[in-house]
Amino acid sequence: MNFAFSEEQEFLRNEVRKLLDTRCGLPQVRELAASPEGYSLELWGQIGELGWLGLTIPEAYGGGGLGWEELVILLEETGRHLFPSPLISTLLCAEAITRFGNDAQRQRWLPDLAIGSRIGTLAFLEESDHWSADAVGLCARRDGEGLVLDGEKRFVQDIAAADLVVVVFRCDAGELRIAVIESGSDGVSVQSREPIDATKRFGDLTLSGVRVPPDALLEGGGSATQQIQEILQLGALATASEIVGTAEGALALTVQYAKDREQFQQPIGHFQGVKHPLAETYMEIETLKSLVYFAAWALDNGDDGVALATSQAKAYASEVITRAGVTGIQLHGAVGYTLEYDIQLYLKRSKWARPMYGDEIHHYERAATLGGL
Repeated sequence: MNFAFSEEQEFLRNEVRKLLDTRCGLPQVRELAASPEGYSLELWGQIGELGWLGLTIPEAYGGGGLGWEELVILLEETGRHLFPSPLISTLLCAEAITRFGNDAQRQRWLPDLAIGSRIGTLAFLEESDHWSADAVGLCARRDGEGLVLDGEKRFVQDIAAADLVVVVFRCDAGELRIAVIESGSDGVSVQSREPIDATKRFGDLTLSGVRVPPDALLEGGGSATQQIQEILQLGALATASEIVGTAEGALALTVQYAKDREQFQQPIGHFQGVKHPLAETYMEIETLKSLVYFAAWALDNGDDGVALATSQAKAYASEVITRAGVTGIQLHGAVGYTLEYDIQLYLKRSKWARPMYGDEIHHYERAATLGGL
């Protein structure tokens, strides 16, 4: 079995890297992180035109109709460049509609998400920070043929920029439901929070008497619990994919510093205390790649082990990015903590990436359960 990337997939990687090298180097990342929006509206429109946002959306709804193997390549490169954008949030919103929406809902929302004229996100967390269906407490009340939501969702990624929000809630006797709410609806308000990593924005979503009509409910593809698990699983794989690139970016930056910085008339990279941690980081990243690539392959090919593979990948990714960030700071010395040096940007990204869609503890426990322990 050949797990190597195809010529077309390598072409995609090269084109994504070329654009981000040109349009979103670390100086531009710093500028965007300091801007009110947190991302470039012009660049967002460009990547929409290039098909990045609709990569896995079916062609019938304006997308590329490709799989997660291609999406992993894209996310690796956006992670490597610390690309500031609501990319993962929009991808997850589109995946939820693609997988669980009916044809009318797909026709209504997917074409705009595919070209970036609308931005989407997922609203899941509440007071509990646990990524499981049991943590959902938001309840809807019935009003005629529709539902009404009163409550709050916390730590919603890219909520200030989002036009469409996939909201998870309960109704009736605690039954889980999923709906798409437009951010401009009556009763919807947003409060942004100060992020550790300014390239990854988030905030709180308050719902006050927000009406959810029947045509906003995503009801296909099994029970709502299964749907939620699938969405969170996709979020974990997307985050793990970005982590691969982020860890590689941190390693490359630190290796270059070890070549340039001299002590005792020679580069510090000559010393065992420097080169051994760098070698260990490289080996960990290569191991992580195998886990992420297999999870993407399993997802695209309907393999029964996709849930286990995804949890294994995200668990190890959470460990790898934490160590890569800390190692980069340590090998830069005290200056690594200063705003002048770019390595601190990767450390901040690690603080975002580790807990998103479950940290290593969450996913090792999930993997043990899925493995029958």
